[in-house]
Amino acid sequence: MKKLVFTLSLMMVFISCKENATSKIKSDNVAVAAERDEAAKLVPVMSFDKSEHDFGTIEQNAAQQTVFKFTNTGNGPLIITDAKSSCGCTIPEYPKNTPIAPGDSGELLVKFNGTGQNQVTKTITVKANTVKGSELLRIKAFVNPKGAVPLGPTAK
Repeated sequence: MKKLVFTLSLMMVFISCKENATSKIKSDNVAVAAERDEAAKLVPVMSFDKSEHDFGTIEQNAAQQTVFKFTNTGNGPLIITDAKSSCGCTIPEYPKNTPIAPGDSGELLVKFNGTGQNQVTKTITVKANTVKGSELLRIKAFVNPKGAVPLGPTAK
C-alpha cells in the first residue's frame, strides 16, 4: 500500500511539472528588476567638515550662528528630509527636499539664541536618505548671565 501511494505521488509530481518555467518569465519584469537593483547600489554619503562647533564664551541671549558644510561623497543623490534640534533655542536651516548630486556640497545653518547658563550643549539630528539614516551635530557654548563677570573660557 505504501508503495502504491508513493508511486502515485511521484506520478503526480512529474505530471504537474510538464510546463517549462522559463516560458513564464516576462522580459519586461526582468529589465525593471535590473534597473531597480542598479538604483539600489547608488547610495549617498553625507560627509561634514565638522560635527561640532564651539561658540566659546558668550553673553546670555546673545544670538549666535554657525554653518556646517557637507559634501555628498557617495554615488547617489542626497536628500535631507529633516533636521531637528534638541530644544527650541536652536534652529537648523537646510536645503529642503533638494537633491544634492554626488560630489556636490551644501550647507546647514544653525542658529542658537544664547539661552541657558554655564556650559550648554545642543544637538542637531539631520535625517537623510543615507545608509545611516541620520547624522548628529553639536553646538556648545559657555553662557554667562547678562551683566555677570565672565567666568568661562575665553571666546574662540
